[in-house]
Amino acid sequence: MKTAMMAAAKGPLPRWPICFAGISGALAVFLAAGAAHDLKHWLGAEDLERIHTAVRYQIWHALALLATAALSTAKPSPWLHIAALGFALGSVLFCSGLYLTAFTGQAIFGWLAPFGGLAFIAGWLAIAVHGWRSVQT
Repeated sequence: MKTAMMAAAKGPLPRWPICFAGISGALAVFLAAGAAHDLKHWLGAEDLERIHTAVRYQIWHALALLATAALSTAKPSPWLHIAALGFALGSVLFCSGLYLTAFTGQAIFGWLAPFGGLAFIAGWLAIAVHGWRSVQT
């Protein structure tokens, strides 16, 4: 089973990273617009800043996910699959942790953000490994 998984990870990325990036980017724009217009009447400055931070990370990592998918068509590698997972998981954990904290006022959701940050870092390091290895081979 592990061999089949590694063989699948050597080809270009499947469709999900592109779909995830599109939905994530749309959600980020929607929440940014909401924070700029409607939400500022309901939320405090600290919560709005959390939303702005989440939106920035979400949109940048949606773009990183698209770039990762594009890279995988030129030179597929398992490292790009790891990067895609890191960017997607990081978006879900980091951004939702900040959004949930802002919208609910419950600080308990803040514990998601550090795990999302680690997933983002893993994604970027996987890109670096892919870059290093693609020059070597």
